[in-house]
Amino acid sequence: MSHPYIPNSHPAIQRKMLETIGAHSIEDLYGAIPDSLRPKRPMNLPERITSEQALRRHVESILENNLSSRDLLCFKGAGCAPHYVPAVCDEVNQRSEFLTAYAGEPYEDHGRFQALFEYASLMGELLDLDVVGIPTFDWNQAASTCLRMAQRITGRNRMLVSETVSPERMSTMHNYCRSKMEIVAVPCDQETGLMDIDFIRSNASESTIGLYFENPGFLGNIETRTKELADIIHDAGGLILVGTDPISLGVLQPPVQYGADITCGDLQPLGIHMQQGGGQSGFIATKDEERFVEQYPSRLFSVTTTSVPGEWGFGDVLYDERTSFGAREKGNEFVGTGTALWAITAGVYLSLMGPKGMRQIGRVILGRNAYAMNKIASISGLSVRALDHPHFKEFVVDFSNSGMSAAEVNNKLLEREIMGGYDLSSRLSGYDQCLLFCITEIHSIEDIDNLSDSLTSILSNATTQSK
Repeated sequence: MSHPYIPNSHPAIQRKMLETIGAHSIEDLYGAIPDSLRPKRPMNLPERITSEQALRRHVESILENNLSSRDLLCFKGAGCAPHYVPAVCDEVNQRSEFLTAYAGEPYEDHGRFQALFEYASLMGELLDLDVVGIPTFDWNQAASTCLRMAQRITGRNRMLVSETVSPERMSTMHNYCRSKMEIVAVPCDQETGLMDIDFIRSNASESTIGLYFENPGFLGNIETRTKELADIIHDAGGLILVGTDPISLGVLQPPVQYGADITCGDLQPLGIHMQQGGGQSGFIATKDEERFVEQYPSRLFSVTTTSVPGEWGFGDVLYDERTSFGAREKGNEFVGTGTALWAITAGVYLSLMGPKGMRQIGRVILGRNAYAMNKIASISGLSVRALDHPHFKEFVVDFSNSGMSAAEVNNKLLEREIMGGYDLSSRLSGYDQCLLFCITEIHSIEDIDNLSDSLTSILSNATTQSK
């Protein structure tokens, strides 16, 4: 009998397919697999579910075991943070011409090229740049691609990277770039979060590709000497690469204004839900200069004239010359499935917010972040790293003198239905028993007070029990 969820499972269809390829049975298809590798027993599988309603109930019962940021008060960020998602973002990205479009063939592309062009235009305005590529898988890939772009442009082999970038991002960079360059970690001051400028100056040489840092940084700190850093690297003939949180650019300068040659980041804050393994989308942007445009490995959409006088169309820029779609062996990098749906979503978000909205949301996050830092710093036994220096969205709390480990604190917060900070203990050197807390526009003053009161109570109870 046929299976309700497996195509071509009807016996008559299977027989026809086998006849077409000259096989006597399905077993013939596995003939190349050695007998020693083939199981001799039935697989340990549960009874099949043939009712759609029963299957739905079964899957939902499993999913109910999960805890998500929707069920808890969430203060965890570290690259994927809880932000408000306007309903229209979901309404637009669920349209079939966007949700199901893949490679942009005429039969499936109904406005997608224009939507991606509009996204690139809006991001270009936010970043004060002319060229914005179609997004990569995530910020990790975008940053790694930026390093490869810079290496191809300069022909050099040493890249300086701030040591406090995301551990996952640093790992991806090493994996992506190890055959082309040496990555040198730049030390950072734990009291200020700032990079060691003397180290950068002494390592800026004719072999230096450039400097990659993030602003705001992974730990929330804002680098205040950006122009000086850019001058040091540019004087040595290198490039400045900056990763940035796009939701910060209503209150912070776009990186290009303090010397960045290539800018990257993640679109997740711009109208995209946090998801298990999804919701990430890395962007890359540069000036409209040939040396940069030629090095993009991903698709670039622009407008151009058509064969009809007065008519305009949307299409790829240098498609065959740059990408692996044109000539795979000549492509700058291999490009697989991108995240164009999230680009469209980010475009919708930016069109709703406008310059005024982005400025307002940035101010809200700055203010509430400062409030949270000072509130938690007043708790006995806790210290906030770089308290006197500006931060955006995230900050580090040190629990070393609290009498509890960072993991224990997070477990106690979870009992109070609070998802605590990102544990840095085993991820960044020098940050043992530290949690990275994230504050965004969704966190009210009452939410922050709840976190502060909960931490006070947890540490107080621990002190009492130890006595």
